[in-house]
Amino acid sequence: MAARSDIDTSRLDDAARAGWLYYVAGNTQDEIARKLGVSRQSAQRLVSLAVSERLIKVRLDHPIARCMELAAKLRDKFGLQICEVVPSDPDNPSPIVGIDNAAAAEMERHLKAKEPKIIAFGTGRALRASVDQLPAMNCPQHRIVSLLGNMNSDGSASAYNVIIRMADRVNARHYPMPLPVFASSQEERTLLHNQEPVHNILELAKQADVTFVGVGNMGKTAPLYVDGFIDEGEMNALESAGAIGEITSWVYDKDGKLIDGLTNDRVASAPLTPASEKPVIGIAAGSSKVDAIRGALNGKLINGLITNERTAEQLLAT
Repeated sequence: MAARSDIDTSRLDDAARAGWLYYVAGNTQDEIARKLGVSRQSAQRLVSLAVSERLIKVRLDHPIARCMELAAKLRDKFGLQICEVVPSDPDNPSPIVGIDNAAAAEMERHLKAKEPKIIAFGTGRALRASVDQLPAMNCPQHRIVSLLGNMNSDGSASAYNVIIRMADRVNARHYPMPLPVFASSQEERTLLHNQEPVHNILELAKQADVTFVGVGNMGKTAPLYVDGFIDEGEMNALESAGAIGEITSWVYDKDGKLIDGLTNDRVASAPLTPASEKPVIGIAAGSSKVDAIRGALNGKLINGLITNERTAEQLLAT
């Protein structure tokens, strides 16, 4: 078999793209041929090349050149510690496709560490999808900590809290936050945070060696609104105050500064720490989230990003 250095780089890139479309996005060879503008036979050969050159394991193991360039530009523009950009499938509307595999790979890297780590998690659809991609592991040396509760005021819970699902997969000690997303008042939040179990979890969150969070947008498609944690009036008030996005239910503006008052007076999540020295990795993609991601990057609420090609292009456009 020819060495990698003997194979034209652009052909390896095509093979990697074909491999991603086939193994990650679930395209047929006919669909790959159409998307890459080649014959079905060429598409089949490219997928075979991706396998023979060992670009494919469970996940795609060859960073496509364009994605590498975008990741490098994002790191430079926003001073990121970590940035991973995966290909976008133009025919698949789900922004989660691909970023869940990349995020799972980053999580797995930390979980494989022999030294004990504290790994903190937010919540959301992208995070849950990422955790679902993890293999079963045995990591009793690590502690998995939730940054927020997932209960609504009526006691109902979001389906997108990941901490217990994560702990089941990796057999690690876990610390779910036994709180509602929002307290009824600032006074109640203070009382809740002063409870010994909650105080201990908040202290663990401060010490986290790495943190993974989702990034939520504002408006009628916002997770906070869709999942019933805030109502239409509260969302309108937040947008009028300049809100552009949220991380663990803390709402911020285009510069990444927390909105004064409103729901931020009652949010029960662990406090955000701008410009953290430890990795705080946002997992998010999609046109509806570009402004929210940019605000989080501007305010250094995250210093790592896992996203897709199209979102990266939009973040770099302005």
